[in-house]
Amino acid sequence: MNTSIRRSAVILAAAAVLPLALTACSGSGSDSASSDSSTRAAASPTASDDGMAGSGSTPSSMDQPFGPACSTVPKSGAGSFDGMAKDPVATAASNNPALSTLVAAVKKAGLVDTLNNAQNITVFAPTNDAFAKIPKATLDKVLNDKAQLTKILTYHVVGQKLTPKDMEKGSFTTLEKSKLTTSGSGESFTVNDSAKVVCGNVKTANANVYIVDTVLMPAA
Repeated sequence: MNTSIRRSAVILAAAAVLPLALTACSGSGSDSASSDSSTRAAASPTASDDGMAGSGSTPSSMDQPFGPACSTVPKSGAGSFDGMAKDPVATAASNNPALSTLVAAVKKAGLVDTLNNAQNITVFAPTNDAFAKIPKATLDKVLNDKAQLTKILTYHVVGQKLTPKDMEKGSFTTLEKSKLTTSGSGESFTVNDSAKVVCGNVKTANANVYIVDTVLMPAA
């Protein structure tokens, strides 16, 4: 009986020690893994930040058209955002019914080829409603004065592609040779402190387009 009791005691003692030994080993491994995890965790925000700076969700979302008037753009076809991205800017504008007055003015001024052949430009495109703010007699007079019409229309064109970030606070020389200013942030921008961008960052084959609610006028 004594021998049996001693054997049982040895077995019980071994059974008690074994989990403790395993726990100690596990703890040591865990500390190492924890340390490695901590190192990776410390590095991961940097990697994440780099990813955001390169092709993360924020730049991606900012690269999309924005503004209340964007909802009126067709979902498919030549006048859609995808369709306009394939055409040069004057052609793309001609497929947007909201820009028909602008397109007619561009044709009258003989600027279709100029705009379509230009590379890496930004066009501030007034809507039909923007032109409707101008008294009809004044608008008719301008439309029939090619030199004045050309001056006004080329004032709406900047010789570089402007991103929303560029628009936050900028002053840019237009093709008309005088400057216009932009300001704002997020999805709210104005040009010359008066014209509001109602659909911005629209891509065409050769231009970024910001559709505005007011016709921009160069200094006399």
